[in-house]
Amino acid sequence: MNKTHVGIVGTGIYLPKGRLTAKEISEKTNGVWSEEAVIEKLGIKQKTIPSEMPQDGTQEMGALAAIDALKNTGIDPLDIDVILSVTEEWKEYPLTTSALYIQDRIQATNAWGIDVQNRCCTTVSALKMARDMLIADDEVNVIMVVGGYRNGDFVDYTDKDMSMMYNLGAGGGAIILKKNYGKNILLGSHMISDGSLSRTAGVEIGGVCNPITKDNVDEAKKSLRLMEPVKMKERLNEVSMPNWLKCIDEALRKSDLERNDIGYLDILHIKRSGHQFMLDELGLSEDQSIYLEDYGHIGQIDQILSLHLALQTGQVKDGTVVCMLAAGIGYVWAANIIRWG
Repeated sequence: MNKTHVGIVGTGIYLPKGRLTAKEISEKTNGVWSEEAVIEKLGIKQKTIPSEMPQDGTQEMGALAAIDALKNTGIDPLDIDVILSVTEEWKEYPLTTSALYIQDRIQATNAWGIDVQNRCCTTVSALKMARDMLIADDEVNVIMVVGGYRNGDFVDYTDKDMSMMYNLGAGGGAIILKKNYGKNILLGSHMISDGSLSRTAGVEIGGVCNPITKDNVDEAKKSLRLMEPVKMKERLNEVSMPNWLKCIDEALRKSDLERNDIGYLDILHIKRSGHQFMLDELGLSEDQSIYLEDYGHIGQIDQILSLHLALQTGQVKDGTVVCMLAAGIGYVWAANIIRWG
């Protein structure tokens, strides 16, 4: 292994204590979605939700996950060169830089930090950025990819178009990468984006185009919406699965691997039928992935959580080829390949 490579040292997770059950989600939809349908179709038994406590702010959840990652790996925060924050834009204070908040919380005083944004694809995208930086820059040896997420705050459960986001949860995750670590190698990555969908979904009220006023303030708090639902759904039906599969195949090609090499699918939470379709398409069994039905969809934290859990259960062990898979509104699809051990 003479060639410069990048390995994953370890992960950290923070999950708030609050949970919202399928029954409670059903009630919030005024019964439009039954408890059974929430479980069987949307694939949510329960999901994590934040408390009003300061530790469940988006930046602080990222910091708590970073602290957990340092504990789990034994990495000295002074050895961290760069912090790539994947913390969502909905955070404690707008226009503050989450990477720098986390830098201070963990006392990584030798690092510099920057926030990156790709919605629920951010972690997979940031891992590619981290790998490329580590290989390209002789003076960068350790990078932490870290962030928090609680976009579920904006969900209006009475909006029928929003059922695809009823699963949004809350939590923080961190993953530490090191140059020439000698194991857990991050191999190939591939991303596809479709800018024609850039404004089909988002928070509709609170930006420059539609500012918060005294008249719309209550509506603004629940204005994460499909702004062009027909266009978005028709386009996704056409391109989403083909784009995902192309990302997987291209990431495998760049890793000199094939589909039958995949041993674990590290995939974000999606509806149950979509999850099963992806397993079937890749020829994987249910025990070669973790379906996050007890957590919900914690945005870009899902990939870190799934890997973290799979290492605990032994579903990822020495020799396992991990396929990390993500998609984010806007719209972007991405895959990373990791050879564990």
